[in-house]
Amino acid sequence: MRHIAHGTRISRFAGIATLVVAAAFTGTGTALAHSTGASAVDQKVDGVMVVAGNSCSWTNASTSAVPPNALTVDRSTINTPGGNLACGGGIAATLNNNPAFTFDDAAGTARTDLIDITGRQSFISCRYKATGIVWDRDATSRKYVNRAFTAAKTSGSFLCPGSVTTPAGDASMLFH
Repeated sequence: MRHIAHGTRISRFAGIATLVVAAAFTGTGTALAHSTGASAVDQKVDGVMVVAGNSCSWTNASTSAVPPNALTVDRSTINTPGGNLACGGGIAATLNNNPAFTFDDAAGTARTDLIDITGRQSFISCRYKATGIVWDRDATSRKYVNRAFTAAKTSGSFLCPGSVTTPAGDASMLFH
């Protein structure tokens, strides 16, 4: 069993939790126009984030619409058992809300209203919330990459950092 200093483990956990939240829900922004007759199969989003060399990801989470329409992401299709959210490094994460997204095609951005996530490692649990997250569209695709943001701790162990900053490019969302 590998020994990790408590501060390193908590920082990695908080960072992964924040990224999971960010990746899970891309907010206000514009994606490429998509046919209004899209089926539920087309209303999906995949997410990935990297923190301290570990990644969290999920595939095929359900959305309420397709970009550029405003939409929400259904957390029950990200969190297990209904979804397949998985993280490396011994971290477990749960999305606590259904993030709302808006899109601005002209600016090539998306915006998320709120991401609320809880991360756990061993017996330590930390809950973080981030608001107003901005995502930049990757060329003409429906892939969005995060701008830097800070998530504030809302509850959890005294060992959890008070806030966690996610650098630009550490999370991405792909709507399909």
